[in-house]
Amino acid sequence: MRALRWHGTRTAAVADDIAMPRIEEPRDAVVRVVRSAICGTDLHPFRGEIDAFTPGTVTGHEFTGVVEEAGPEARGLRPGDRVVASDIIACGHCRSCRRGWHYQCDRVGLFGYSTVVGTRAYDGGHSEYVRVPFADTVLFPIPDDVGDERALFIGDVLATGYACAVGAEVRPGATVAVVGCGPVGLLALEAAWVLGAARVLAIDPLESRRKLAAERGACPVPATPDVDQQVADLTDGRGTDAVLEAVGTDAALLTALDVVRPRGTVCAVGAHASEAMPLPTRLAFAKEITLRFAVGDPISDFEPLMNLVRAGRVDPTFLISHRMPLAEAAEGFRLFDSGEASKVVLIP
Repeated sequence: MRALRWHGTRTAAVADDIAMPRIEEPRDAVVRVVRSAICGTDLHPFRGEIDAFTPGTVTGHEFTGVVEEAGPEARGLRPGDRVVASDIIACGHCRSCRRGWHYQCDRVGLFGYSTVVGTRAYDGGHSEYVRVPFADTVLFPIPDDVGDERALFIGDVLATGYACAVGAEVRPGATVAVVGCGPVGLLALEAAWVLGAARVLAIDPLESRRKLAAERGACPVPATPDVDQQVADLTDGRGTDAVLEAVGTDAALLTALDVVRPRGTVCAVGAHASEAMPLPTRLAFAKEITLRFAVGDPISDFEPLMNLVRAGRVDPTFLISHRMPLAEAAEGFRLFDSGEASKVVLIP
């Protein structure tokens, strides 16, 4: 079959001699991919930012498809079922899973991400077929009235943006800031509206992203050194009630702490990796800030998110700037890496 393999820094290529996946465990399923997407998280290994990433990895953790084969214990799944996959692989049975903490699963993994998450690597969705472990937990049915592209982002970026808004305790009437208006930030913005925010400030250094956020009803704010003063001017000196941080850098988190009001809440869903962030504890203490980190959980949040999509309250397809055949996936990575694309969807 055909799939995209990562070979090193900014080096990825599609091969057509990849072995077909097969059922290996009783709860497995094999899924024929219909749509997959390139995620911002995929750019970290693409750019050579993860030393432990294994060359030859088949990437991709956002995908929809059709069940081709289901193991004898993959309950509720039948060949022909249309499904969307959670990016997080979780067993569904351990203590953490029973509490709804799927990223803390004893057997956690992430499609197409080597052994960065968990101890076992799983081939990803930038391919024609995928083996899905714990399929009765990891796969969700797509209703007949929902297209593949509308369902696609429930498996990662929509769930992550939603978790960010919920974690920041966005309330009706709130003034909210979103730091970083990539795909996750833009869907966090959408989730803030759903939760009743009265005003959303969109902070980003790129004019193109600020423009897209403005089209979604947000007030664009350039991420300049005086961003805290800009936000103060826009909020009568108070700051925002909540901040949704969707970048994952020290600078972005410091911006979030700067612009949130006293006793406000910051939720960070950007993939932070700093070992020694210079956290301004004097500021955080004086403002009595609540700071929370979260990872999106499609397994826990699939039902409410699918209901929002079905009802038309959220249509994440506005993110898509490019639709490309899988054969051109390497070019899709280049476009996304360069900022020429806001979201690339691959079609096998």
